[in-house]
Amino acid sequence: MKNNFSLPQEKKLTVVVRIEPGCLGPEGIERIEGFCNFAQAEVESIDSDFVQWELVPRYDKSLPEMQYKTINKILTHDKAAKYLEIFNKNLDEFEDHIHEKLTVLIDQYLGH
Repeated sequence: MKNNFSLPQEKKLTVVVRIEPGCLGPEGIERIEGFCNFAQAEVESIDSDFVQWELVPRYDKSLPEMQYKTINKILTHDKAAKYLEIFNKNLDEFEDHIHEKLTVLIDQYLGH
């Protein structure tokens, strides 16, 4: 099912992506906040009809790298997969895509 409409914000899937400071090199802890702000602006348009992105530093390693929420409820991996299936998206491919995009953005941010 392909939708040509945008869901209201409260019904969109919120994807929280926690980014490790170490991925920005030895000075990552000083750079991570700036990178998250930079990357947030760059990913906002990805699947924006049904997804809202929340890129944050991952200071607490006990929290998952990726977390899915909708209507302020945390979704299991399986429920997130079912949500994405409505929009003809595969969860593994969806995650791979954002990780690839973040890799490119890290290189841009670090000036590589």
